[in-house]
Amino acid sequence: MRTFRVELGPRSHPVHVGAGILDRLGELAVEAGIKPTRAALISDTNVAPLFANPVQTALRKSGFEVTTIEIAAGESSKNLEMLGAVYDRMIDTELDRNSVVFGLGGGVVGDLAAFAAATFMRGIAMVQVPTTIVGQVDSALGGKTAVNHRRGKNLIGAFSQPRMILADVATLKTLRDREFREGLAEVIKYGVIMDAPMIADLERDLDAILARDLNTLEGVVERSLRHKAYVVENDEREGGLRKILNFGHTVGHAIEASAGYGNYLHGEAVAIGMLAALRLSHLQAGLPTSDVQRVTTLIARAGLPFEMPRKWNSVDFVAALRLDKKRIEDGVEFVLVDALGHAFTKKLSFEAITSALG
Repeated sequence: MRTFRVELGPRSHPVHVGAGILDRLGELAVEAGIKPTRAALISDTNVAPLFANPVQTALRKSGFEVTTIEIAAGESSKNLEMLGAVYDRMIDTELDRNSVVFGLGGGVVGDLAAFAAATFMRGIAMVQVPTTIVGQVDSALGGKTAVNHRRGKNLIGAFSQPRMILADVATLKTLRDREFREGLAEVIKYGVIMDAPMIADLERDLDAILARDLNTLEGVVERSLRHKAYVVENDEREGGLRKILNFGHTVGHAIEASAGYGNYLHGEAVAIGMLAALRLSHLQAGLPTSDVQRVTTLIARAGLPFEMPRKWNSVDFVAALRLDKKRIEDGVEFVLVDALGHAFTKKLSFEAITSALG
């Protein structure tokens, strides 16, 4: 097991990455300073049948009194209606301000469970237990919690740091191929924006990653999380540096919203958004065409989409683009790269973005 800390003063917390470590969840939570108490285990209809029982056993062994709250799997559950249903169950379970929420699942479960924890009784403890690539390398770390609004992704949320993160890469063995591959978009993103040598390593190791070799996955997940931890430690609330983590997400989120949540998986939309951002980086920042092609090839090898949807330039797409959280008046702070491994933001008009996508 590999362990490091996200250093955020009083909000600092440990991150554990390993294979076959779910059975240590309760023990490690207690080590992190979480007192055994009444707890809600929030999961979904895909993950709960696989891992809820062993996780409950691990938590009960350490003294936690656990109730499982199961939501429907998929992005369509990340909304205010489902959040209300979760609150109802938390109240029925008689959680109090000393209770703790464990989020067991992918990015949807992690975001929804963390937002529920951040707002229930003005905030209770939260532990992230991600079981997807997207969750393990990205969304579980950083304290962003949110649900979607019908007009845009993640429009309703709050910053609230977890008390611990436990990423068991053995859970990735259970993912369907499409779900596994979508998470690789976030891995590739770290190489593009802040670690050029990582691109070469991914090119070399991609076959082992796709074969789900646990040692390789453990290294990839830890490396990605350490990159995100560095950014979050230096800009917890996205005042500057942290904005680079949105590389590919401006267009990606607009694709997700305009296509209808669930038609594109998050990582699939981000992959398309990253290639759009690379084209804009070539036009706006002089990124060499060879680098654009190199990343395009890597994304294609990973089995991710790399072309804009047919009829993408719809009223819904433009409306979603204009709701981007980085909007500034008539434009948006768009994340560009002028060389692999170096990202920055530049205000671009919505017209400049859409014209480059055509």
